[in-house]
Amino acid sequence: MQPDHPSSSSLPTQPAAAPAKASGVASSVCTDSTIEVAQGQDVAVRMYGRKKTGHTSPVVVHFHGGAFMSGDLDNGCTVASLLESAGAVVVSVAYPLTPFPQPVDTGYGVLKWVHKHRAKLGGQGASVYLAGEEAGGNLAAAVALMARDQSHPPLAGQILLSPMLDPCVGTASLREATGDSTGCKWTEGWRNFLRCPRDAEHPYAVPAGAQRLAGLPPTLILVGDTDPMHDEALAYAARLEAAGLPVTRHVFSKNPQWPDALLQTGPHECPCAAGAQEQFRQFFAATRSPVPS
Repeated sequence: MQPDHPSSSSLPTQPAAAPAKASGVASSVCTDSTIEVAQGQDVAVRMYGRKKTGHTSPVVVHFHGGAFMSGDLDNGCTVASLLESAGAVVVSVAYPLTPFPQPVDTGYGVLKWVHKHRAKLGGQGASVYLAGEEAGGNLAAAVALMARDQSHPPLAGQILLSPMLDPCVGTASLREATGDSTGCKWTEGWRNFLRCPRDAEHPYAVPAGAQRLAGLPPTLILVGDTDPMHDEALAYAARLEAAGLPVTRHVFSKNPQWPDALLQTGPHECPCAAGAQEQFRQFFAATRSPVPS
């Protein structure tokens, strides 16, 4: 039986390839589909979970990682599956691997579509969240800023896992992670994402540089202690807190595979799977508030 997802002027849904199964996480039910976010603009998505009769689930718009240059729905399976196992219905987005602003605009279009169909996805009064890992964490943060600036749609929270937020790629944690390597995928990723120096000043391209953070939803930030994005992610958490916003942060220790394991495809053991799942569950419980449909 396929999940009860809302109809749209999209291609028929079809079963997706089996997602990566993180250690301790039950196999996900997911389907691939294409949704129309604007006239003539279709976006491929993968949907995890299903609406449960008599129960309201959080609905999460999710963005995979890949340093802005690579990655697809398969690379997002681990995090999307963990979000589903924590009780959410997840819409994972195959955003275009193109320069700013197209990936952000596409993400915002999907967010509006999800909000419109939230009752059919998660049940009456379902709350909507954004989530992303690595480059996807940047997009989630950017789309949250867009939603705030447009005063629509309302968000219950944003979940950022090792988000790429600093185009200068000069933090101590990133330098330590790259060591003596002459190549840096994150440097190349930023170079591909930002078309010109002016883009680096735009808050939707570099959310960590936004001058105004007030009005953003509650935030959960997860990083590893040896994570290349450790310093920039926690610096963003501190700025959000300084703006008076509720922030939950958690640092996973002794997990050198983080965050790369989050992007792997195929069956593998994801470090901190159980811990991340519990962080998601607690965040949903603390932030969910029914929204009139």
